[in-house]
Amino acid sequence: MKYLNNRSYIRRFAFAFIFCFSAIANSFAATNLERVCFYNEEADTTRLTEMLREAAGRSFRSSGERVEFFARKFIGTPYVAHTLECDSGEVLTVDLDRLDCTTFVETVMALAMTAGENRSSWRDYVYNLRRIRYRGGRLNGYSSRLHYICDWAVDNKHRGNFSDVTADFPKHSYLIRTIDFMTENRSLYPALADSVQYARMRSIEGGYRNHRFPYVKTIDLKGKDVMAEFMSGDVVGIVTKMKNLDVTHMGIIVRDESDGTIHLLHASSAAGKVELSPLPLYDFMKKNHNSLGLRIFRLQE
Repeated sequence: MKYLNNRSYIRRFAFAFIFCFSAIANSFAATNLERVCFYNEEADTTRLTEMLREAAGRSFRSSGERVEFFARKFIGTPYVAHTLECDSGEVLTVDLDRLDCTTFVETVMALAMTAGENRSSWRDYVYNLRRIRYRGGRLNGYSSRLHYICDWAVDNKHRGNFSDVTADFPKHSYLIRTIDFMTENRSLYPALADSVQYARMRSIEGGYRNHRFPYVKTIDLKGKDVMAEFMSGDVVGIVTKMKNLDVTHMGIIVRDESDGTIHLLHASSAAGKVELSPLPLYDFMKKNHNSLGLRIFRLQE
């Protein structure tokens, strides 16, 4: 009888443990869901699912083709800056109706990653967006967001989300920069009024003192050997002349199938929308007098 009572006790204990564990897990999942902020939840979740299902019915030869496929879906979307800033604290923001250059790239890459995993749920997209946007894929306050492209590149490359292929180009150079624009211009970032967040950003910037990175100079984009290395779907960061930043604009490469010319698909503040630049890439870059060249990233298969 004592043995049976012990077994009964064990069963009751196991049931209680499972019940408590499920409650904790459900609470954790709900908390994560609450930290996702949709600009238009019903429309955005429906649109994400529709795009992912459409992609599932196609055959892509490369991850770059998937990137281009999704990038074209956003042509004409209004350009709006600062859509990730929230007075109530850092949340994972999903906004398909308003994009800046960085959120455009992140949105497209998260969709391409999700499709590459043969998944078609908006929840999987949200998971991948978090993986791309936040350090280690974990949201832990304002400073956990990968604000600087150098930081974004190092973190995502380390986790295998994409590769930096800049140094694979036949002509490339290197820059050394100390990246501290945000804390040097603290008044431009309301979240940095908080001394804790400011200290955390200072600490992050400390890892990018005398930071060395490759880039392709604008003048070298004239070379056929250089242009031949670009693939549709490559993500490019435009390297700035500013002394304490590396990149100030981003976009996605598209190769014109009719003549082979390379163009930039990007969220343009000047045009006020996502557009495919009518200018070939070299001409586009030559007109940008504040830039030095490009960094090139490629989504992993």
